[in-house]
Amino acid sequence: MQTSEMTARIAEGNGFIAALDQSGGSTPKALKGYGIESDAWSNDEEMFGLIHQMRSRIISTPAFASGKVFGAILFERTMDGEVGGKPTPQALHDRGVVPFIKIDKGLEDEANGVQMMKPMPDLDALLARSKALGMFGTKERSVIHSVNREGIAAIVAQQIAVGRQVLAGGLVPMLEPEINIKSETRAECDDILFEELTKQLDAMPGDDQVMLKLSLPVKPGLFDSLVDHPRVLRVVALSGGYTRPEACQELARNRGVVASFSRALLQDLRSTMSDAEFDGALGSAIDEIHAASVA
Repeated sequence: MQTSEMTARIAEGNGFIAALDQSGGSTPKALKGYGIESDAWSNDEEMFGLIHQMRSRIISTPAFASGKVFGAILFERTMDGEVGGKPTPQALHDRGVVPFIKIDKGLEDEANGVQMMKPMPDLDALLARSKALGMFGTKERSVIHSVNREGIAAIVAQQIAVGRQVLAGGLVPMLEPEINIKSETRAECDDILFEELTKQLDAMPGDDQVMLKLSLPVKPGLFDSLVDHPRVLRVVALSGGYTRPEACQELARNRGVVASFSRALLQDLRSTMSDAEFDGALGSAIDEIHAASVA
């Protein structure tokens, strides 16, 4: 797919984005959910090999190519690997799925109620390599834990700064200032995040667009004006610890927001399933998430 075709697919697609970007810290938990315990590997290379096998199996299923998944977020090692004998980005292109790469290197310790992204000194080189491999965009995550305007403003400013660096590298950034859904001040965090995002987006020079990956708000419809903002290509939502039924119920309450789920998408998949069972379980999850995304 050419960049213009991928842009249209993201902007207009009736479907959702699969988050297949579990990294070093979250991979053991993802494998455990898949039915593979930690004694199945003896080093990081074996662990990442196992998670790549899982992701390859997902991407290769008929359900994944149903047209209901229009994007996928990859971990760097997945981007550099192969699926069915093809580079992973090309395998996704062939299935009509737009590829994104997770670029953040983890989180700083909590301060002012938030966790900022760690420095990314090699980001320009990663962006160039990702662009050459056919990637469309990036995803970068930071986390808001409690209400603190200074902390939330700093999170948004950092996300925008990284986003502008991504745009300069020829890719589309998916900014992810996640709000912890277990926060006791979640509704107040929603309001401040909305205000800070609006302020920063209004101030962006030029006419480039970013994407937003946000926690589902306590107040349905809070992000409506972000969905319609001229500097926003698409707003997607993370499941953030909700079960799939819960996440889909919350998602359907928010106009124009589509899913970018990870655990809620993969929660029923097991390594011991036959190919038919695996495709059926994934297909059911895709159908449910798709329905909530287009509701």
